[in-house]
Amino acid sequence: MSARKTTVGKTTARKTTARKTSAHKTTARNRARESAHESATASARKSAQLPIAEPADVRRAAGRLIRADGRAFAAALALNALAAGAGLVGPWLLGRIIDEVRAGGDVSVVDRLALAILVCTVAQLLLARSARYVGHRFGERTLARVREEFVDRALALPASTVERAGTGDLTARGTADVAAVGTTLRDAGPELLISTAQALFILGAVFAVDPLLGCCGMLGLLGIWFAMRWYLRRARTAYLAEGTANSDVAEILAATASGARTVEAFGLQRRRVTASRDALETSRRRRLHTLFLRTVLWPIVEVSYTVPVVAVLLMGGVLLERGALSLGAVVAAALYLRQLGEPLDTILMRVEQLQSSSASFARVEGLARAPRPARAPSPAQAPSPAQAPSPARRPEVSSAGSSTPATPATPVDDRIDVTGVRYAYPGGGEVLRGVDLTVRPGERLAVVGPSGAGKTTLSRLLAGIDAPRTGTVTVGRVPIADLDPEQLRRQVVLVTQEHHVFLGTVRDNLLIAEPSATDEDLCAALAAVGADWADELPHGLDTELGPDGHRTDGSQAQQLALARVVLADPHTLILDEATALLDPTTARHTERALAAVLEGRTVIAIAHRLHTAHDADRVAVMEEGRLTELGTHDGLVAAGGAYAALWRTWHGESAAVGD
Repeated sequence: MSARKTTVGKTTARKTTARKTSAHKTTARNRARESAHESATASARKSAQLPIAEPADVRRAAGRLIRADGRAFAAALALNALAAGAGLVGPWLLGRIIDEVRAGGDVSVVDRLALAILVCTVAQLLLARSARYVGHRFGERTLARVREEFVDRALALPASTVERAGTGDLTARGTADVAAVGTTLRDAGPELLISTAQALFILGAVFAVDPLLGCCGMLGLLGIWFAMRWYLRRARTAYLAEGTANSDVAEILAATASGARTVEAFGLQRRRVTASRDALETSRRRRLHTLFLRTVLWPIVEVSYTVPVVAVLLMGGVLLERGALSLGAVVAAALYLRQLGEPLDTILMRVEQLQSSSASFARVEGLARAPRPARAPSPAQAPSPAQAPSPARRPEVSSAGSSTPATPATPVDDRIDVTGVRYAYPGGGEVLRGVDLTVRPGERLAVVGPSGAGKTTLSRLLAGIDAPRTGTVTVGRVPIADLDPEQLRRQVVLVTQEHHVFLGTVRDNLLIAEPSATDEDLCAALAAVGADWADELPHGLDTELGPDGHRTDGSQAQQLALARVVLADPHTLILDEATALLDPTTARHTERALAAVLEGRTVIAIAHRLHTAHDADRVAVMEEGRLTELGTHDGLVAAGGAYAALWRTWHGESAAVGD
């Protein structure tokens, strides 16, 4: 009995140990997979970051902005030069006064020279104020151009590029970086021009007093030159790294805030807090590095200010003792170099700010280098006169900084072909595996399947948001991803379950899709999607939407988005669960209304509600990234396959079938 118990105990211990070992191995494998997935995701995100402009590109962009308002820039330079010239007269006249007093001159001469100093000081004040006014106006106009170019380029970016780079990076560039550029153009730019002109004129005046004293002053400034050379070699890289770290912080905070419910549901709080702390720590280190560069630069600069004055006084004393120079000249040269400290201080401060803002400008200007879909024009696919765009269509407008081919490929018809398509998101496995599908013009196709089957990914490829890794997705025998953005919007429009209500009136929200639409067109579009609530608004189309006006719920916001689609009038419409937030009755009413409005157009509906599939001409069933079934609703139900099982489950017939 005792031996049997001992044997059983040992066996139980071995099983327990084996289970613990297996559990530890499983946990280790899971952690390894999570670590590998996070590393792959981080690597993919890093490779998808928005580009940064090279220094040569930044210089060309700055030159382009200056040429755009060349007269104001030239006027600012001229006024700054005159103000600097007026400021040079004071020390020279003071030297004359000293020489006149030593020579026993009359008081009236001193009075006249003192009055001349006062007049030159007032002239310098007025000229400097005018120069600053012109410089500020130049800066504000130039900042407006920078903002407009940024908005144009941001709107021209492919949606996939923005999604992979992260909205935090784009937001940081459009807010903090543009603001830094604006501060430089409005404040630092004019002050830098004024101070540079003053410094050059002051150094020229010292050389005019005596070349030897001028050389002494220049030699005394070598410390500043060496310090600035050391600083400038490191500043650009450091400030770019700081800007990137700030973008990462903004991206993590935005992602955590937008996905707060998901984070809470899956218990990811600790992981998100850790990621936020890591990003903040990286940002802190980057800021400390730029602070270190400044703490090295400024003490050297402050000490170097006194060196030229001391050198000039020593050399001037020697020359004065030998009779080679008057006391007034020595005093004037010393005052000039003492006066040089203020513009040099401003120049160095603004140069330090210029390094930060130039890094910001490089990030803003980097949008011009962002990858855009390749567009391969094909002579064989040139449009015939009958296929040319209608004059009523809006003209194509290319964004600033981007180039558009003169003769882009044009689809020959509205047929959509998907051939051998495979696709995988960066850092993940294949989502689509060899999908083949043809969508005929005017057809209503429903794509159904379980979550994760690849339906949304297929819709993104059909809409030209992403391009397949292998295979082709074409409309009228032209790859959809190769179409110009404006041309693509006339061909295919994707409406997802994500929607946005812009601050403004109902009319403003609808005119985005068709600026030339009349009030009758807007009301018809709202009626087409079943937005009866719009008729009850206090001010009709002029009712303000948002926190200070009418607050739209999820279904109303989605109906506004669908109304914009009706106004856009594409030949192919992709609905990716576009009615997911509507209640079943409203959703069915909206889909029927859309079916009536979009009669004769191609509609691809991707939804979990199978009544959409029942109304479709054909149904495509996707499972694990593959197209497993394709046919009519009745045919697929009769075939008894995956769609039939979904249909029976939807109607609660699974129990009866099981019996």
